[in-house]
Amino acid sequence: MDFVVNWLANVPGFAVPFALAALGLIICEKSGVLNLGAEGYMLVGAMAGAGAMLSLQVHPLLALVIAALAAGTLSLLFALLVIALRVNQVISGLVIVFFAQGLTAMLATSNGWTNRAFSGLGDLNFGPLSSLPFVGRILFQQDLVVYLTIVIFAVTVHVLYATHIGMRLRAVGENPEAADAAGIPVGWYRFGAVVVGCMLIGLAGGYLTVAVSKIWVDGMSGGRGWIAIALVIFARWQPWPALAGAFLFGCIEALIPRMAAIGLQLPQYFVLMLPYIVTLGVMVWSSLSAGRRSGQPGALGQPFVREERH
Repeated sequence: MDFVVNWLANVPGFAVPFALAALGLIICEKSGVLNLGAEGYMLVGAMAGAGAMLSLQVHPLLALVIAALAAGTLSLLFALLVIALRVNQVISGLVIVFFAQGLTAMLATSNGWTNRAFSGLGDLNFGPLSSLPFVGRILFQQDLVVYLTIVIFAVTVHVLYATHIGMRLRAVGENPEAADAAGIPVGWYRFGAVVVGCMLIGLAGGYLTVAVSKIWVDGMSGGRGWIAIALVIFARWQPWPALAGAFLFGCIEALIPRMAAIGLQLPQYFVLMLPYIVTLGVMVWSSLSAGRRSGQPGALGQPFVREERH
C-alpha cells in the first residue's frame, strides 16, 4: 500500500509538464500553425526559471512567470518565420529546437547556473486533510501548479468552445480563407495562439526546474517536448484527453524511481527508452484507430496570405 500511495502521490508532478506542453501545442495548432518546437520552448522555460531563482532570488511563482515569458519571447521568432515570412513550419519548428539547445547551454554556462541546486516551489499545506489515510498524500500534498493546471485546462476549454474568440480561432485553423472572408484577422489570431501556446510550453519547462528537480542541467527537458507532440495526436487535438494522456505518462515516469527505491534492478538503457516505447505505442494506436475523427485542424501546417485566396 505504501508503494502505491507514494507512486500515485508523485504522478501529478511528473504529469504536469506533459499536460501544460500538450495544451500549449493544442492552442497553437488549433489556429493552423504546426509547432514542432516544444522541446526548445521547454528548454528555454526551464533555463529561465532556474536563472530567475539563482540570479534574481525571486519567489518560485514569479520564476514560473519569467519562464513562460521567456518562451513567449522565443515564440516571436517562430511566429515571424511561419506567419509573416511563410517559412516551412516543420523546418522552423526543428530550427527552434536546435537554436534553443545551443542558446540555453551557452547562457546557463556563462552565468554559472548549471548544476546549482536551489529551493524551489514547495507543496501546499491543507492541514488535517494532508494527514488523511491514502488520499491525503495523493490529493492534498501537491504544489500550487498541480491544482492550477486543472483550472488552466478548464479555462482553455471554455475559451475554445464557448466564446467567440475560440470559435474564430478554430475557424482560422479549419479554413483560413473562409475566416478571412468573414472579417477575421487570420494572421493576428495565429500570432496570438502561437505566443500563448508557447508560453504554456515554457511554463511546463519552468515547472521542471522550479518545482520538480530544483536544478538546471543542459538538456533538462529530456525529450518531454517530443512526447507532448505525440500526446496531442493521441488526444486528437482535444484538451481533456490530452490531460488524461499526460496522467498516463506521469504514471510511467513516476513508476521508474519507485521501482528503483524498492530495490528492483532495471537495465539503465531500458529505463531511459521506456517513455519512448510508450510513445511509439501511442502513435501506433492512433494510426490503427484512424477510422475515428482525427480532430486535426483542416489547415494545419498551411500558410495563409490573403492575396492567394481562391
